Amino acid sequence: MSGLQRLALDSLTLESGASLRAELAYVSHGRLAPGRDNVVLVPSYYTGTHASYEPWIGPGRVLDTDRWFVVVVNMLGNGVSTSPSNTAGAFGLVTVRDQVRAQRRLLDHLRVDRLRLVMGWSMGAMQAYEWAVAEPGRVDALLPVCGAARCSPHNHVFLEGVRAALQADPAFAGGAYTDPPVAGLRAFGRVYAGWAYSRDFFHHGTYRELGYASVEAVLEDWAQDHAGRDANDLLAMMDTWQSGDVGRGRGGYEAALASITARTIVMPSTTDQYFTVADSAVEASLVPGAELRPLASDLGHVAGRPGVRAAETDAIAVAVRDLLGDG
Repeated sequence: MSGLQRLALDSLTLESGASLRAELAYVSHGRLAPGRDNVVLVPSYYTGTHASYEPWIGPGRVLDTDRWFVVVVNMLGNGVSTSPSNTAGAFGLVTVRDQVRAQRRLLDHLRVDRLRLVMGWSMGAMQAYEWAVAEPGRVDALLPVCGAARCSPHNHVFLEGVRAALQADPAFAGGAYTDPPVAGLRAFGRVYAGWAYSRDFFHHGTYRELGYASVEAVLEDWAQDHAGRDANDLLAMMDTWQSGDVGRGRGGYEAALASITARTIVMPSTTDQYFTVADSAVEASLVPGAELRPLASDLGHVAGRPGVRAAETDAIAVAVRDLLGDG
């Protein structure tokens, strides 16, 4: 793996018309082929970083670095690339489309014209869909895992719920905060835990497989994890998430998905509560030649998170191999 690298984006024109001076942080794994044609792009997800995908990456793993040059990009707003937490200037709304525009600048910098595969989990999947629509001649294959091509109304409502829990902290009384809103961050984490997993995860005690002694232990772990995060980064990435819609300005959602030429496997979790199988089935039906391949799991949305459980990891690896073939 390369060390963390940064590309200066001196002036990134955003979808809003504003300009953002930013740095895009990324890592690469494996060796770039002489023809620069063995590249897999993996965008980060909500609360994730480049390091979050490491369980998938390496010799013989889901993304086999003996064959593929894997570029993992940190979203703007995630605390590693330019974000509210590490910049003094105004951040504003950075849409999913803006994220991909920044990543396009990175690929141009690396002199990579062809992406053999774009894949990601959750918000990483949203960015992968945007890549396939925005650059149909550049993306050979697409694997959205537990994600969507747009933020559905139901998904939007879920996010407004966790946003409200965070901003109910008295630290937000003036519309912003000076002291970290720890109570709000803990509440955000506890609310989120109920959406991240499934009914069966709790009903059948599957949480014990992940090392939790009780339901309360799950809740407290999520509360503690989020208490250490930056609230403005969480809100910025949530704004990015809610902005996701590949059809905006492109003749609509259906037309945008119909324009995808990449070989596509759409892989929702069978028990995901907010990136649902129903929404994924619609998307797979709109992408020419796409296969809907649900990820059978009782882990809910977390089924697609890298490194959680071997069965889900193995199913994702099969999908990657099917899309990449013999190279």
